[in-house]
Amino acid sequence: MVESTAPTVFSIPAYRSFSDALVEGILAQFGSDPASLAGGTILVPNNRAAMAIQAAFIRRSAKGLLMPRLVPIGDSDLAERVGLALDPIDAEAIPPAVDPLQRQFILARLLQQTMPVERLGRLDAGQAMRLAADLGAVVDQLTVELKSAADLRDVDVSTLSEHWAKSLSLLTIILDDWPRELARIGCIDLADRRNRQLERVTEKWRVQPPTGFVIAAGISTAAPAIAGLVRQISRLANGQAVFAGIDMFMPDADWDALVGDEEAASARPIETHPQYHLRLLLDRIGVSRANVETWPWGSEQADRAKRAEAVSHAMAPPESTKDWANQSDQERRLKGVTALELATPAEEAQTIALALREAIETPGRTAALVTPDRELARRVSAHLLRWGITADDSAGRPLSTSLPGSLLIALANAFAAQFEPVSLLSLIKHPLVKSGEARLPWLDGARQLDLALRGPKPAAGLAGIEAYLASGDKRTSSLRDRALTWWQEASAPLYAAEDALRAAGSFSAMVAVLRDTVAQLVGDNAWAGQDGRAAADLIASLEQLGENGPQDASTAAFSRILVDQLDCVAMRPGFGGHPRIFIWGLLEAKLQSANLMILSGLNEGVWPKLASADPWLSPAIRYQLGLPSLDRRIGLSAHDLASALGAESVLLTRAKRDARSPLIASRFWLRLETFSNGFDLPKQRYDLMARHIDYGEGERVGRPAPSPLMADRPRAISVTEVDGLKADPFAFYAKKMLRLSALDAPGQEPDAKWRGVFLHKVLGDWGQKDTFETGKLLPRLIAAFDTSGLHPVVRAMWQPRFEEAASWFEARVDEQRAEGREPHWAEVRGESDVAGVKLSGVADRIDSLPDGKIAIVDYKTGAPPSDKQVSGGYASQLGLLGYLVEAGGFETVKGTPSTFEYWSQARGKGSGYGAVTSPTEGRGKNKSDPESFTADMFAYFEHAIEKWLLGDAPFTAKLHPDLSYSEYDHLMRYDEWQGRDG
Repeated sequence: MVESTAPTVFSIPAYRSFSDALVEGILAQFGSDPASLAGGTILVPNNRAAMAIQAAFIRRSAKGLLMPRLVPIGDSDLAERVGLALDPIDAEAIPPAVDPLQRQFILARLLQQTMPVERLGRLDAGQAMRLAADLGAVVDQLTVELKSAADLRDVDVSTLSEHWAKSLSLLTIILDDWPRELARIGCIDLADRRNRQLERVTEKWRVQPPTGFVIAAGISTAAPAIAGLVRQISRLANGQAVFAGIDMFMPDADWDALVGDEEAASARPIETHPQYHLRLLLDRIGVSRANVETWPWGSEQADRAKRAEAVSHAMAPPESTKDWANQSDQERRLKGVTALELATPAEEAQTIALALREAIETPGRTAALVTPDRELARRVSAHLLRWGITADDSAGRPLSTSLPGSLLIALANAFAAQFEPVSLLSLIKHPLVKSGEARLPWLDGARQLDLALRGPKPAAGLAGIEAYLASGDKRTSSLRDRALTWWQEASAPLYAAEDALRAAGSFSAMVAVLRDTVAQLVGDNAWAGQDGRAAADLIASLEQLGENGPQDASTAAFSRILVDQLDCVAMRPGFGGHPRIFIWGLLEAKLQSANLMILSGLNEGVWPKLASADPWLSPAIRYQLGLPSLDRRIGLSAHDLASALGAESVLLTRAKRDARSPLIASRFWLRLETFSNGFDLPKQRYDLMARHIDYGEGERVGRPAPSPLMADRPRAISVTEVDGLKADPFAFYAKKMLRLSALDAPGQEPDAKWRGVFLHKVLGDWGQKDTFETGKLLPRLIAAFDTSGLHPVVRAMWQPRFEEAASWFEARVDEQRAEGREPHWAEVRGESDVAGVKLSGVADRIDSLPDGKIAIVDYKTGAPPSDKQVSGGYASQLGLLGYLVEAGGFETVKGTPSTFEYWSQARGKGSGYGAVTSPTEGRGKNKSDPESFTADMFAYFEHAIEKWLLGDAPFTAKLHPDLSYSEYDHLMRYDEWQGRDG
């Protein structure tokens, strides 16, 4: 069969549904003969396009039909999909394609071996794998554009910086080694294999055209091998090339400007324009836009055609935007397009879900969300479940978000963190661990361990966990003992994994440890279901192929590599989603449409997604090589948007800010908004409905002020609680009446509370057991750290400070002894009844003075209260302890209090740790009178108990926010009423 003299090239406008219009035309031409229809071949860009066209055939197959063969030319199994047309029996077999993961492993190893040590040292395995992924993308781009290492050597590096010249040199070395690695394993690159297959079929159809019709449908990639095949198809007597959305409204001058001017160095191609890739493809197949015909089939919508013309003008090259001023308001109107700007992504998701839900109220009406923002898509899916709607999300979700994937990540993170508390608890509480009958007893033990590990981080490793559980004081020992009993039995698989990790000499060995540990903790349930099978396949591939990968992988690098690989595996849902609501990515939406298209996430960095920096090829090198620039993806995103704007009804949305900062509107949004003199709002204000759902008209939360019955109010209070009662009565109520107390975070940094308990215990034992003997405090402090089970880093940070403060404490006591002052009592408890309320307190230390009076000392690990706080009655502890002494509340303490001091571990006026301050001594306008100090503090106390404990005053939250630090802010819903409730 002789090649036709003129190419047959069509374009389906964006205002028609590509798949439906294509199928209508195919049936009109070939549908009368079922055999002719079944004998045809349709080449499409990807699997999703094939599914969309297949669905369009099904919608028109009232009596059944045999469909043409649909061949995604981007499929890795291209030969198998098209059969003997690409791989004839008598043709030489094309070598298999290298597994992508195997290629990444090998390239990572080559990078480790090739990277110059004097510059970067030995690359970490995780860094090597990520660089290898970028390197693989460069290899593919070079292969697709038919470039080789020889072309790299011809690049003029004289104008490049030293960095890029060295990167190019390194890349050339690796690309010289890469073919030898491929020959060793008997494979070729996937892009190379696809090129060979396409070139083979192009040559075969040149000399022996197929008997059935061939249509290249919706292909937009201008790669030479693909362009060569499309060129051949367009020139077959029974062949057609049908493109999607070639802009027929664009002025010729603008169309010609897209490719730039080679003679003018400043006039480079406009790769960010939505039509650039189509112009390049037409040039490579030897067809001008004038030779492209509009596809005769499909519904014609005058309003949508006018909108498409307006979109064409809105997307004009920069030099042509000056022509906007010459167009009328009617010509610039985007009829059928509305837009909403929302406050946050959460509000955007709620609004989109409402719009989708409302759309399907009309029978037969379809609606689709199109967005590159996967987080937004997941949020919308979650909102739709409110109405029992499971959206057909074509992109699926990463394997890392599944139960098996999160289990693998939790275990790898525990390996990397040496089983520190947070990672350990995340692992043992995972829903898959010990599922079934063993789950409840396991969770009981895990919860005990959770409580026992609250507080400062223990030493690294499982031995550190066990040592921490074996330590503790009388306050924590019973809890830790119970947890230790369970832990010693439950931790056997983790100890085995820890030992195996020490012996693991390769990445594959680490994967084997991961697999074996999962088997011990979970069993076969870890690999059950679609997600489990995918996880098992990935683990098997990592274990098998990892031997070719980077060397000396650390547990931290292993964890990063595993997460990256799990993120790359997409779990797509099976059938069963809602038949009229869809969630599409940009590729999925390319060749299909719905009655309502919601185009969302229109912010810079999302749509369009900003190009990631290429660590291997600079923009100048790319231009010299003729490779696509990093900005071409912006043009493709623009074409995706322009295509979707052709739908019957379009809603654009964006969020103004996320959790971190304000967001910048997409350049596409700004162009369309500026061109159309502002967007129209939808008739149905979904944004207002969304806000009503979230906030409604319910009663606004006010400052809580519970007022329990007087008979139920506490009749006991400690000297340390009085100040909190006055500053934040609600916190006192929550602690004393609701009996709620905050848990420490597991593995947290030592906070003021822990430091206070630790130092008070050491100083108290020094007084009670060593009777303040000089030389005994420092050994006791060191012994306390030795038995604490703390992480070495925590100990290294705090022990020197405490040691310096301890030395100061001893020296200060010695000085005072020389002056006749003697410490007598430590950690002594006293109490007294005041109008039916028991006041109690523990004095850290009480000294006898030379004049027969006594001094009361309160230890502080941080800064002591200010004189203003004390005189105002918001730091009355010292004074109330003095009152208890005067009232005979301490059985063994006799005397009159005359000195009140804070001994602080914090830095003093000098450079060292340790300082003494007194609210009654020295100068200052807020100093208290030592003669009336106890009486003044007692008066503040009497007023407080008469008001809240003996009276009926409500326990109002945050009476003095600046003087209260509360663990109950979330309980009082502080953020909801602060600033608007006096």
